Amino acid sequence: MNRPGLRERKKIETLHRLQEEALRLFDEQGYDATTIEQIAEAAGVSPSTFYRYFPVKEDVVVQDEYDPLIVNVFESQREGDAPLEALRAVLAVLFGEFTDEDIERVRRRVRMILSVPALRARQVAQSAATERLLAQMIAERTGREADELEVRHFTALVVASWTVAISAWSETDGTKDDLAANLDKCLAHLEAGAPL
Repeated sequence: MNRPGLRERKKIETLHRLQEEALRLFDEQGYDATTIEQIAEAAGVSPSTFYRYFPVKEDVVVQDEYDPLIVNVFESQREGDAPLEALRAVLAVLFGEFTDEDIERVRRRVRMILSVPALRARQVAQSAATERLLAQMIAERTGREADELEVRHFTALVVASWTVAISAWSETDGTKDDLAANLDKCLAHLEAGAPL
């Protein structure tokens, strides 16, 4: 995977710091009682910097840096690989890069999303954005159009598979390897036609 440059690494560090402080404050005083100003102050940035990363408060939990990474790794997969095969390879590469800290942040974010109605609603919009991104990637790989019903259906199934895998894992104390296995198992099940 191409390593991000210095500027991109600094942006990711700031994003993570804002998320960490937000999650800490949400745990301590509740989601609704925590303001953007408090999050920014705790992270050592201005509120305007917060808004450069997250347009609304919900996004500090819902938004992450993974979609661009998925695109980067997906584009490097072999041309002849089927879409699901390429996506499974993408996840293997990404999980090789994740740290225990990254994974714990994912777990805390998912648990927070599942417990706060405003975050669940915002997650729907984030999932739709991920679906559109995947549709464009899949369309380019398969020579189809991103707005074709079959392409949109396929990407919706992929995102739903990821949602199920991550939600199930977040309910446990599972490791990074457990999450990777859940995601791969769901995609493999989809690849097999989702038999029961």
